[in-house]
Amino acid sequence: MSLVIRSSRMGKKGERKFRVVVKEKRSRRDGDSVEALGWYEKGKNGKKEIKLERYKYWLSVGAQPSSAVEKLINER
Repeated sequence: MSLVIRSSRMGKKGERKFRVVVKEKRSRRDGDSVEALGWYEKGKNGKKEIKLERYKYWLSVGAQPSSAVEKLINER
């Protein structure tokens, strides 16, 4: 089972909100996840809250972050 850290869409139509989740690589974008690591909003505010300790743990276990999530983490 290969794991990936990526974003999953949530919220109402027109609102760009995403969850940062750990899931199996072959699962759907909004399908079941192993663990939710946090969330972020796109737009003017750009609010975000991500558990960095858990993110580092999943990297040490072998999960691969998507390019979008990697950029998001490096912005901090």
